[in-house]
Formats: sequence, structure tokens, C-alpha cells
Amino acid sequence: ADTATIFKILAFNNVSIVTLSEGQVDTMHVGFKGVMNEMFLKDLARKTRRGQAGVVKSGRSGGGHCYGYDVVRGDEAGHYAINQEQADTVRRILRLYVENKSPRYIAQLLNREGLPGPRGGEWRSSTINGQAHAGNGILNNELYVGRRIWNRRHKVADPITGKKRMRANPENEWIISEVPGLRIVDDDLWQAVKNKQSRVSAKRGGAKRPTRLLSGLLQCGCCGGSMSIVSQDRYGCSTRKEKGTCANNK
Repeated sequence: ADTATIFKILAFNNVSIVTLSEGQVDTMHVGFKGVMNEMFLKDLARKTRRGQAGVVKSGRSGGGHCYGYDVVRGDEAGHYAINQEQADTVRRILRLYVENKSPRYIAQLLNREGLPGPRGGEWRSSTINGQAHAGNGILNNELYVGRRIWNRRHKVADPITGKKRMRANPENEWIISEVPGLRIVDDDLWQAVKNKQSRVSAKRGGAKRPTRLLSGLLQCGCCGGSMSIVSQDRYGCSTRKEKGTCANNK
């Protein structure tokens, strides 16, 4: 669709498209080539996904990094190895949460101590809290108890904005494998975290934070961080609220 639109705009302005392999491009080229290219990309995505599934079933990582682990290089490439320093931080986060410390408090504590977050930057409460249904965040990553789950979700592109959005996959498409050698959290601590999450969810009545007209669009003029609702009629800097590192209190 984008190719056809660009072609029409160029044609309107008397601009031709010429390629080395096909010469001057006309409407027929745009139609057929657009369909063929779209089919090629979808087929490539399926092959890539199938290759990743094979890698995961062989016991290796399907890609990406996970806090608490290092990616092994060399002969054991693709496997994870426990990073003891980060593993200690994971256990500490879980214990603090069980001791009724909020994810925001924990993030601020780690930032004050200068501990780098999973991506090397500062900690956020969302990094710790994550989303239970998606299995992400420090409190929900089942790899910490020796259970690897892959293919929970997939990405789709918004046809209007082009931004990638995550969609859940049905459970029968998940690839689950037991990896006891990667366990860094014992069952008692893990279950205590799940019990605490259940109590918090029940207390809130399962309510989901409402999406407002400007949700995800506002940025702080001081630090460039996101803005979130802090009262019925006022937005505030999320960086200040979560990390305490921004001076903007407007």
C-alpha cells in the first residue's frame, strides 16, 4: 500500500522510478512486485520463527538477554550461564517485595546504590513489576525457577503508526522446557511472591489503570521521560515518581 501511494505521488509530480533490473517502473510493476515482496517477507518471518523454535527446543536461548544470566560464547554459544552478582540482586528484589516493599521503592533503592538495571541504565518500577499475564518483569520471569517459556507473545505492526504491538499467543503454542541448571530462586521465595501478587491484585479488585486521551504521548520537558497521571486533573513526570532523579514536579 505504501509503495502504491509513493508511486502515485511521484507520478503526479512527473517523477519516474527507474531500476537497473527492470528499467522504468509502471503500475503493473508496482502491483505485482508489491504482492511478491509482501509474500517474501511473510515467508521469511515464518522461516525465522521456525528456526528460533528449533533453537529453543534444543535447549538454547531463542534470542535476547535476560537479567541474572550471561549468554555463553564459543562452543556453548546460545546457552545461558548464571551471573552470580545479578542473581543475588534478583533474590534481593524478590525478598524486598515479599517484605511489603513496593516496586517503586525497590527501584529507587537500587538506583541510589548505583546498581545498573537490566539494560545498563536506571531501574524502573515497571522493570520489577512487569506484567504477570505476559510473564515479564523480575517478579514474573519463570526462568528464575528453572522453567523456560518461549512464544508467549508475538509482534504485530500497527497499520496506521507502524509501531510494533505485542499480542498474546494461545497456551498450546507455547514452548515450555525445564532447565533446572538455570534456577536461581527457590520454590518458597517464588511462591511467597506469587501469594503477595495475588493479595495485591485482590485488594485492587483486578482494576486496570485507565487509558486516557494523552496516555503515552506526553514527555517531560526537563528529562525527556514519560508523563503519567498523578491526580484527577494533573500529569507528573514518571521519572521523578519512579526514580526520584528528575526535578520536575509540575
